[in-house]
Amino acid sequence: MSYQFPPDLDEQIKQRMASGQYSSEDDALRALRWQDAEVEAIREGIEDLEAGRITPLREFDREFRKRKQIA
Repeated sequence: MSYQFPPDLDEQIKQRMASGQYSSEDDALRALRWQDAEVEAIREGIEDLEAGRITPLREFDREFRKRKQIA
């Protein structure tokens, strides 16, 4: 299937397809969307860290095991 993309997105998709890593525009677009979602999740994590919204792993593990009744 062929789409009309904005020029910058079209170029990114063409580059991905030219690399041989993706066989279709759909695959390349899916990968770009996944990458965007991952970058946003990392950005949110950094913001949480900088704002002090973190839980030490030991504490999280202890609470998780308690909730799930895991020994």
